[in-house]
Amino acid sequence: MNHLHWISTRLLAFALLAVVLVSCKKDDEPTAFTLSSLMAGDADLNAATSPSDVAPDADIVATFSTNVDPATVDSTNITLTRNYDNASVPLTITPSGSTITISPTEELGTGTQYALKLGAGLMSTDGLALTEVTRSFTTEGTFAPSGVVAHWTFEGNANDEMGSYNASDAVAITYTDSRNAAAGQAATFDGDASIIEVPNGDQLMNTEDFTLSMWVKTNSDGHVDASGNPAGHFVIGLGAFYGFQMEIPSSYGSIQLPVQYLYGDGTTGTGGNLSFNGEGKTKDNGGWQGTEVSKDLSGSGGVSSLVKDKWAHIVYTYTQAEKTRRLYINGQLMQQDNFNLWPDDAKERTVQGLKYGGSEPDVEPVLAFGFIQSRGGTLWDAEPWGGYDIPTSNHFKGQMDDVRIFHTPLTAQEIELMYNSEKP
Repeated sequence: MNHLHWISTRLLAFALLAVVLVSCKKDDEPTAFTLSSLMAGDADLNAATSPSDVAPDADIVATFSTNVDPATVDSTNITLTRNYDNASVPLTITPSGSTITISPTEELGTGTQYALKLGAGLMSTDGLALTEVTRSFTTEGTFAPSGVVAHWTFEGNANDEMGSYNASDAVAITYTDSRNAAAGQAATFDGDASIIEVPNGDQLMNTEDFTLSMWVKTNSDGHVDASGNPAGHFVIGLGAFYGFQMEIPSSYGSIQLPVQYLYGDGTTGTGGNLSFNGEGKTKDNGGWQGTEVSKDLSGSGGVSSLVKDKWAHIVYTYTQAEKTRRLYINGQLMQQDNFNLWPDDAKERTVQGLKYGGSEPDVEPVLAFGFIQSRGGTLWDAEPWGGYDIPTSNHFKGQMDDVRIFHTPLTAQEIELMYNSEKP
């Protein structure tokens, strides 16, 4: 009996030892390194369906099953790619315990698809590698590239959505339905006195590269000069041609876009106005020697067929690396001028970017929507077409919406995508 008891006791002891050893072995095994959650604000990037309403300014927070090795958290193992052009988005990446916070260095574009990759080079503190994870998402809103400096949406006010260039005055402005429901409201100008003024507009020109993008709808009904003839439209102006301006004449047969540039000798000038008339004349067929592209609209109704009493998306860009300015209407390139093709002794060949060149009292460094300059400037005050206080001057009559300024030159692809996303 004692012998059997001794054997039973020994067997039980061995069994308990085996359980303890197995348990210890399991406790010593590192926790698998997997992605637990991936959030961009309130949007779940790890859901079965890719979200399409991610806020452009949201940080992305990745949470893992165990702590992350900070030494493996870098831009080679974590990437964010913009899908339409495969451009890499610069990121600030911050690990903390089992989470990684991923912050784009500038606000993402709206209505844009992105792909986030967490690479297999990411390791846990136990030395286990992550199985590569790729997740796609789309930011909320209609398409617009990142990098916008100022954006006026005119949703019941004339504030800049970026916060730096809010209007100081809005005179005789009403806010009415825009080109479609998604666009909300637009600013409506009466053609007699309507104007919106934005201080410190000269700072918008402190740049080498530049884009002005806007939606405009003229209203020719009853828009006449002092003689009762059709009047033109000063759509926008920053100190007139001493900054930049856009004008649509009474014929609606062209678009004028004077912009002030900085020359190599420190002086400024417009380089000759960018004037698009739709006749198709370039350096190769009797046009100006610096014009590389000018779209021929003579067989389709001319410029007026695009801009008279209908919504038009008008974009002006300047690319310093090429010394080239471009005009787009409704997503299509209309004109391209290259300062490198100007005469050999022309200052335009030395252009270094944009530069405000105005001085008071002639003009003020105030951006005006609806006129060629702000009310405080004295330039052309006595001219029947140029004095703000004259109701029959070339005040803008119509609607304006989604005015954006970038300090980058938008690409043809970006401009076409923006037009197609926002068009009526």
